[in-house]
Amino acid sequence: MADSMDIDDSLYSRQRYVLGDSAMQQMAQSAVFLSGMGALGVEIAKNIVLAGVKAVTLHDCKRCEVWDLGTNFFIREEDVHSQKKRVEAVHSRVAELNPYVQVSVSTDVLDDSTDLSFLKRYQCVVLTETKLSLQKRINHFCHSQQPPIKFIGCDVFGICSRVFCDFGEAFEVSDPTGEEPKELFIQNISQGNPGVVMCMDSRTHGLQTGQSVCFKEINGMTELNGTTHQVTVLSPYSFAIGDTSSFQAFAHGGIFRLVKTPKTFNFEMMEQQLCDPRLLTPDFSKPEVPLQLHTIMLALDAFQEQHARLPSIGCLQDAELLLKFTEEISRTLKNTVCINQELVRCVSRCARGCLPPLAAAVGGIASQEVLKALTGKFSPLQQWFYLDAIEVVQPLQYLPAEEFAPRGDRYDALRACIGESMCLKLHKFRVFMVGCGAIGCEMLKNLALLGVGLSRHSGEICITDPDLIEKSNLNRQFLFRPQHIQRPKSTTAAAATLEINPEMQIDAHLNKVCPATEDIYSDAFFSHLNLVVTALDNVEARRYVDSRSVSNQKALLDSGTMGTKGHTEIIVPYLTESYNSHRDPPEEEIPFCTLKSFPAVIEHTIQWARDKFESAFSHKPSMYNMFWQSHSSAQDVLQRMMAGESMEGSFQVIKLLSRRPTHLDHCLALARLKFDKYFKRKALQLLHSFPLDTRLKDGSLFWQSPKRPPSPIEFDLNDPLHFSFVVSAARLFADIYNIPYSEEKLTYEAVSSVLAKLEVPEYRPAEKHIETDETVKKPDQLKMTVSSEEEREAISQLQEAISSNSVTPERLCMTPLFFEKDDDTNGHMDFVASASALRAQMYAIEAADRLQTKRIAGKIIPAIATSTAAVAGLVSMELIKVAGDYGFELFKNCFFNLAIPVMVLTETAQVKRTQIRDDISFSIWDRWTIFGHEDFTLSDFMSAVKEEYGIEPTMVVHGVKMLYVPVMPGHNKRLKLTMHKLIKPSAGRKYVDLTVSFAPEVDGDEDLPGPPVRYYFSRESKSGEKA
Repeated sequence: MADSMDIDDSLYSRQRYVLGDSAMQQMAQSAVFLSGMGALGVEIAKNIVLAGVKAVTLHDCKRCEVWDLGTNFFIREEDVHSQKKRVEAVHSRVAELNPYVQVSVSTDVLDDSTDLSFLKRYQCVVLTETKLSLQKRINHFCHSQQPPIKFIGCDVFGICSRVFCDFGEAFEVSDPTGEEPKELFIQNISQGNPGVVMCMDSRTHGLQTGQSVCFKEINGMTELNGTTHQVTVLSPYSFAIGDTSSFQAFAHGGIFRLVKTPKTFNFEMMEQQLCDPRLLTPDFSKPEVPLQLHTIMLALDAFQEQHARLPSIGCLQDAELLLKFTEEISRTLKNTVCINQELVRCVSRCARGCLPPLAAAVGGIASQEVLKALTGKFSPLQQWFYLDAIEVVQPLQYLPAEEFAPRGDRYDALRACIGESMCLKLHKFRVFMVGCGAIGCEMLKNLALLGVGLSRHSGEICITDPDLIEKSNLNRQFLFRPQHIQRPKSTTAAAATLEINPEMQIDAHLNKVCPATEDIYSDAFFSHLNLVVTALDNVEARRYVDSRSVSNQKALLDSGTMGTKGHTEIIVPYLTESYNSHRDPPEEEIPFCTLKSFPAVIEHTIQWARDKFESAFSHKPSMYNMFWQSHSSAQDVLQRMMAGESMEGSFQVIKLLSRRPTHLDHCLALARLKFDKYFKRKALQLLHSFPLDTRLKDGSLFWQSPKRPPSPIEFDLNDPLHFSFVVSAARLFADIYNIPYSEEKLTYEAVSSVLAKLEVPEYRPAEKHIETDETVKKPDQLKMTVSSEEEREAISQLQEAISSNSVTPERLCMTPLFFEKDDDTNGHMDFVASASALRAQMYAIEAADRLQTKRIAGKIIPAIATSTAAVAGLVSMELIKVAGDYGFELFKNCFFNLAIPVMVLTETAQVKRTQIRDDISFSIWDRWTIFGHEDFTLSDFMSAVKEEYGIEPTMVVHGVKMLYVPVMPGHNKRLKLTMHKLIKPSAGRKYVDLTVSFAPEVDGDEDLPGPPVRYYFSRESKSGEKA
């Protein structure tokens, strides 16, 4: 990847949106030395190889042990039996993650006498499982080089972990935040000292005092165009920029944008930082813990240096010795630290062990620091980060020592942390995971290392994902390889997980989880689960899975990423809110008239191009097929139309039939005419309807910001953009009309020859309404009124098609296209990119490159393996708490942004209760139950609710059907009807969920909603429930 042309977009596209091409190219020229192939080292190796560095040297001297099977997902049983060195065991498996990365191994001894000059060929050195004295020596060597070799030291000891970074004394960062600067329209700029800029429509600017903005497209105060000014924030909507008193008066228009400025970070060596560390605090409910962990982990280093081992599991003498070391080290620190003796003893007991999810989370964080070190993209960690899993082991502290003792199996490292009883609970856990993408792959790896669901009779992991593997997935979804492309994600991920842990019980499905599959994922299915995990990339699916989990009173773990940002949310029955308890503000819709006639920014032109693709190549062909599938013949349609019958869609379908091309030449001609319609006639018509000097009622110009007057584009086949539009559009027309073509027919010479014979009609202005009201929604074409003249024309066209034998089965069928952004050979992106760029040119909007166009048009979520690994690790730690039935105060939600970097761990939101009466309340987790029988009436139901729960309903609803509303005529008579007759359940249905309301305590208030009431048609139907 020496230059941008060498970046394999089909592999790296999602990551390019996170890092940018400059950073990608820097990575591709960088080499990393990574020492230690334990749980943390292999996580870092995975992440940085997926990212696409040039070369990685994996260093380790240890041989594989049974212990490693539970912590290193790339070590297999045969590696242990053959006593293979760890680095040799993982080498080929790490290397096959990315063919562009050179992965080598080193088993040379690295100690206090090693000549470190070999490190000069690396840009970054990462040490794991390395004693502190050697870390300090290597760090000193790296720091003293010119330029400095970036140094990262990181470790996981049982339930605590650390990351240390030293990137030199003057590390320059080109983009500290990674946030894409927004362009905002200007309402006004005052003449004065200082000049004050007001944002249009009270949009928040998001600026900070001291930042700089640049200006463009200002009318009147043109002196500001192309200049950059430092801002002083006055309000969320305004800021000052300095003296504008000598400038011309502001007229209208103008856009400003934040200018990113590089930032220099200064680092100290580890030796200097030990006594006065700069710490990141992830959990503000325990702000003292980072410094406590710093002290304890330095004590562990001292213990290890003195005894050549870590404290023995459950050894009280070792715990007391570690406490002594901790107290001694605390006295050397600049800031006073309160020694938490219980924490020290807990760390001592667990230190030899490993919690795989903690290694995964820290591995993601440390890997992002490696990428920062190589690229200068995003703000680096300064300089220590400690992450712990104290809450995971807190309730286990007083179990007998034998609970944590090794048993000679793959779970010994885990057992040292959480004990045998918890391991057995995990083995018997039943988990349903929805989605097998990036987070899903990471979750399966974590579940395999934890031994979740492997008990043959009581444990299982059920996974489902309808998607097939694509090449772009391989950059993050590490269970997949090139040979898996176009295979199902779920079954492939299941097979790969069994390689990590052959004892796993995995049931892989290919279904969506949605209302249409409730016969599969029924209440009976949910009743056997212990936990639901979402690994989804869209809010709608999350909301549905959450609603099913809540109605079935099952815990749910949710996580998601957006570039370097990630979140986890833990949802526990009767303790926490659910995902649906809070809603993000809806995405702002682009008004119909803006998209159709008045685009202002590049997002508008890209969305317009995407809509054109959907309309012409997907919606219309689908509508065409549905019409002819639902009508027996063209003759029948003709007869019904001649009889005066109005048939929905007939006008549009007959228009498509009458103009249906039969040859590629016709498609090229059609594409050429579309060019004229979209990019010339549209502009001419707008300028006819609204000349440039048009004014509004208040006297202001019609064509002023954000409205942009269009300029008609004259077709020129020699312009690559024009050529690309015509060829891509022609190809797509040929595809939907099932017309074969060859590439030779799409050369410049061939296209030129065809278009030379085409007569393009002259433009004639039309007196038609152009919508300018931003509140008006897009009309439904099928429901628009068709004039009698148009009906006559459609009848005539259909008669002509029938007489010319143009209504054969082949001609009454089209092939709808479904937008595929990642296939550069199908012409889809060629059409959208060229159409968007031409429309942008027509409206004088700065164009986007193909990569940005693809992101916006394809609604691509930027993604990178580092943040995926981190969220999966964090949420997997919460899984242990769910299995252990922990209390509310021990669960943690998390939000992080690895770019800044910041991590915020918080308590989960406590569930709210709704009060019906002083002594009656309910939450989203409550469900009342009533058992009926064949003769059970609505009146019996009302009485049963009152007897069971102390309050009588005033309204009963089933779905959208009102069973009983007292004020409705005739509803009181329903009280004598049986529930079976009122509800009319389908055959085999055992129960229904009813919505009930209750009378308010104060007259005049609205009825109070109650919890769902599950009504069983018989007491026997409780067994073998069917939703």
